[in-house]
This record gives sequence, C-alpha cells and structure tokens, in this order.
Amino acid sequence: MGRRLLSGWALLVYAFLYLPIAVVVLYAFNGGRQVLVWEGFSTRWFGEALSDPSITEPFKNSLLIAAGNAVVACALGTALALALPRMRGWVRVPLDALVYMTLVTPEIVFGISALIFFVQLGNWLGLGSILGFWTILIAHVVFNASVVALIVRARFVGMGRTLEEASYDLGAGPVATFRQVTLPRLAPAILAGGLLAFTFSFDDFITSFFVAGAGTTTLPLRIFSSLRFGVSPAINATAVMILALTLAAIVIAYLVLRRSETPLPKGA
Repeated sequence: MGRRLLSGWALLVYAFLYLPIAVVVLYAFNGGRQVLVWEGFSTRWFGEALSDPSITEPFKNSLLIAAGNAVVACALGTALALALPRMRGWVRVPLDALVYMTLVTPEIVFGISALIFFVQLGNWLGLGSILGFWTILIAHVVFNASVVALIVRARFVGMGRTLEEASYDLGAGPVATFRQVTLPRLAPAILAGGLLAFTFSFDDFITSFFVAGAGTTTLPLRIFSSLRFGVSPAINATAVMILALTLAAIVIAYLVLRRSETPLPKGA
C-alpha cells in the first residue's frame, strides 16, 4: 500500500512538472492564432518565429554567447581540473571550495554579485556602463568553467597516472605526453563538459537578466519580455526550439560521458 501511494505521489509530481511543457509543445503546432484553442496541426509558427528579427537576433546572440562560453569554459575548466590534483593541500582546498561554491550559490545571488562587479569595474575604468554581450559571456564562463572542471577532474582522477608515467619513461616530455596521452583520454569528458556548458548558457535567464544591460537581448530574455503582453503561438514555437536544442545537447553529453566510462578491454 505504501509503495502504491509513493508511486502515485511520484506520478503527480512528474505530471505537475512536465504536463505544462507538453502543453507548450502541443500548441506550438497549433494552426490558429488562439494559444489554447486547437485549430489544426501546422508548423507555420516556426516559420513565423524564424522570420521575425526580434526573435532571430536574440537567438543569434544566445548561440554566440553559448558557443563562446563553451570554448572558453572548456579551456579554463580543463586547465583547472589538471592543476588541482597536483597542488598542495593548502592551495587545493580553497580552490576546491571556490569551484563548488560557484555551483551551489543561488543563481540570483550570483547574478547580483556579477552585476555589482561589472558596475564597479565600469566606474573604476571610467567607462560607465559596460553591461552587454561581453559581460553575459564572462558571467557564463565563470559558472560553466566550474562545471567543466568537475567533469574533467572526475575523468582525470579515475583514469590514473600509469600511461603518463610510461610516456615519461619512454622519453616523452610534458607537452608531448599531454598531447598524445592525456588529452585523447580526456577528450570525451571535455566534449561532454562543453556541451553542458553550452546548454546551461543557451537557456540561462537569471544571470543574463542582471548583466545584459540595455543593448543586448538573449532568447530567454526575449521570451520573458513577450510574456508580459500574453503568450503567442510564435513564442510557443520559440520555446520548443530552445527545448529541442537543449535536450539534444544534454543527450549527446550523456552519451559521450557514458562511452568514456566504458572500461578498457583486458590486455589494453
């Protein structure tokens, strides 16, 4: 009896979480202009959304920010993941705490902190407001570099040092060992971390809301501003496109991580 009640409660929770998303997806293919009145299947609103400059421009900004964030976060996160295990304890522990603090800090606190930092930086440089495209990118990199660092570090610690030590014994230097031994083995984790960083950046709203300024709009910010005037079928279609892109990146990251965790065959 208790198990049935628990299963029923879990079903209600999942329905509460995912039924609204299913409704948005369903009515994105509604042919009529009324958001909640079904008038037949159609994909016209996807075309409307992709031909609207007020949607395509924020979409482009979101893609550029997410892609740039993924590249920079991969570079910084990988470097941090490789450096932390080799550091002395009195240096490693505070840096570890800083990485975890970045992830567990409420995003609204992180957004306010980033806003204060960039405002103070602009005043100190005498430039006034510097909020815009680059401040969004930097704020996203700060968060997502920690994500990449944790993923890559887990892979780096798990794979051991045997092959690296063998490479050194055979006469390879640190650079050659990293390029020929370490990096190929870390590549799946780096790729998965980059995909997750892209996903977190592309659909981020709270941090972007605080540091975007007046001249730059991302797609989540555009959708939020449109909701003030009511939901339109084009906004439903835009939300579905964001959902599809996000899910695709998450699934690919999961498959890459799962493949990287596959044990080596005997004798390898």
